[in-house]
Amino acid sequence: MYQDLHLSELQHRIAAFDDQLAYEELFYRYARRLQQFAYSICHHREAAEEIVLDVFMRVWLKRKTLDHIQNLKLYLYIATRNHSLNYNRGEQRFSSMQLDELVTEPASLLPDPDELLRSAELNQQIQEAIGQLPAQCKVIFRLAKEDGLKHKEIAELLHIQPKTVENQLAIALKKLAVVLGTLQRKRSSLPVGGGR
Repeated sequence: MYQDLHLSELQHRIAAFDDQLAYEELFYRYARRLQQFAYSICHHREAAEEIVLDVFMRVWLKRKTLDHIQNLKLYLYIATRNHSLNYNRGEQRFSSMQLDELVTEPASLLPDPDELLRSAELNQQIQEAIGQLPAQCKVIFRLAKEDGLKHKEIAELLHIQPKTVENQLAIALKKLAVVLGTLQRKRSSLPVGGGR
């Protein structure tokens, strides 16, 4: 039942009715993505998990004010970014975040259940192609395509201009098209019934 609810409905149910099932659904939808994002900043898997748990704990503690948040998805990403940067400051690992220093963890490019039906081989090839992107392209591409953030939201989240987001996405898509086109040509040149 809750899987079908829109984010704004979950948000309202949590704020107005202290709905724990709606809260669990919110966590289920975003925790993994937020952990990947936190990991790209703090480079520490356990810390990324703790950061996201802390973000969701604060969401629950402040649930009565959730209806005042206009874009809960962006709010979760910004809170995760801020907690991750605070972790870095506490660990004295970095003095400032640079996009080129972000590390992205491989993740499913296509989290939509309908698209998960695509072959594992194609998904692996796509992940390899994404892995070849420059760091900034990779982060922006994943935020846009995997996490569904809008260009303006990505720009706000990463403190860059929306035009930079557009340019980096264009670069990423061109590079992916070249890599995937090459893979497709290699695949079509294999003899029928032939192996690799």
